[in-house]
Parts: sequence; structure tokens; C-alpha cells
Amino acid sequence: MLHFLRKNNIAAGLLAIIRIYLGYQFIHAGYGKLTGGGFNASGFLKGAIASSTGDHPAVQGWWAAFLEGVALPNADLFSFLVQWGEVLVGIALILGLLTNFATLMGMVMNFSFLFSGTVSTNGQMILLAFFVLVAGANAGKFGVDRYVMPYAHNYFATKRNKKDTAVLH
Repeated sequence: MLHFLRKNNIAAGLLAIIRIYLGYQFIHAGYGKLTGGGFNASGFLKGAIASSTGDHPAVQGWWAAFLEGVALPNADLFSFLVQWGEVLVGIALILGLLTNFATLMGMVMNFSFLFSGTVSTNGQMILLAFFVLVAGANAGKFGVDRYVMPYAHNYFATKRNKKDTAVLH
């Protein structure tokens, strides 16, 4: 299964469809926040903190402490990060640009939403993103990564070789 995900062209095509679907979901959510007129995450954060109490809390205490101590006092920063993070992850996934990094950042956002008590489609998106992440470079094979990643590998290998040569002399 791992070999199929990482090496097979059919898998690369299926992963491109999954990647584009995930990208669309992120762009749709982020664009709505950007153009909707003043997105502010503080209400969501306060709701998540409130969901950490009671007999059956939906939010774990350690996460609520993070939200209350870090996220809520910096709600403007987190609002900015959520809006632009969703849009940029979406664009990168649709283009297949830095696919693994974009997928990982999307998973971080989705896990953050889940930890905050939101169910929605986050679990489904994490499951799909897991396949994209495990597939590695094959997930971006039919995207910009096909051209960017070889260049990046050569660039960093050249820098590493120059550094190693300088150390030897």
C-alpha cells in the first residue's frame, strides 16, 4: 500500500483529486472569512473555553488553558493566521506547491479546530490529508512540485556541498 501511494501514477492522480478537493475546502473557508467583513476568532475561542467545563466537556482542560492564556489574548493574531492560513494552504494544495508542508499546516489547523470542540468536516479532512502526507512527493507529482522540488533539492544540495568543501579547507 505504501509503495502504491508513493510511486504509482494512478495513485498520484487520485491524490491530486484529493489534494484539490482539500485545497478548495480551505480556500472556500478562508475566502469567506477574508471577505465576510471582519472575521474575529474571539467568539469561537470563548465558546471553546466554555465547552471545557461540565460533566462531559467537549474541550480538554489543557487545550482550554492554551486558548485562554495564549490564543484569546492574541485573538487578532489568531484571526489573521486562520484567515490567511486557510487561503494559503488552499492555494498551495490546489497548485500542488509545497504539498507536504501545506498538507501538514492544514492538518494542524484541522486538529486545532477539533481540539476546540468543532466536529464539522475536520475529521474527514484530516483523514484525506493523512493519505496525501503519507504519499510524500507523489502527492505533488501532478502539480507545481513536479518542477519546484527538483530545483529545491539541487539548490540545497549545492549549498550543502559548498559548506562541506569550505569546512574541509
